[in-house]
Amino acid sequence: MAGLLKLSAAIDRLSEIVGRTLYWLILAMVLVSTVNAFVRKFLNLGSNSWLELQWYMFSAVFLGCAGYALLRKEHIRIDIIASHLSDRANHRIALFGHVFFLIPLCLIMLFLSWPYFMESVRIGEVSSNAGGLVRWPAKLMIIIGFALLLLQGISEAIKQVGVMRGVYVDPRNQPSTH
Repeated sequence: MAGLLKLSAAIDRLSEIVGRTLYWLILAMVLVSTVNAFVRKFLNLGSNSWLELQWYMFSAVFLGCAGYALLRKEHIRIDIIASHLSDRANHRIALFGHVFFLIPLCLIMLFLSWPYFMESVRIGEVSSNAGGLVRWPAKLMIIIGFALLLLQGISEAIKQVGVMRGVYVDPRNQPSTH
């Protein structure tokens, strides 16, 4: 179990680094959006590529930070139900959800997205909008996002087993000291 918990810690570090790095894309999106709006409005110039760049950055943040949100326990939960269950029941439900729903979903999405991405690369797919961008980077983000979410799902499952066995104390479940 100790080796698995070390693997979990490494995955958690990766999710933390990716999440904190992708935060900066939000600032970049705001800047691109502002400049694009200014140029369109006041200079009567514009390019669909700038608008699509915003979409690409949004997809990078949304998909790339899914694992980070799971790590930080910022994902959607039904607390109204969880608050009425014992810790043991909540741990079992979480483990069941990770093993039978999250991990299989990520594997299915990776399996289905790969050919979609490869076809886009093969044909050199470009947006149908005038001045649009190539499409494969956005499709690659689907693969990267679900791969990161899969890794974090595995990490969460490992930690759940560790908690249930009494060999791991999840610091995210401890009361805040400030």
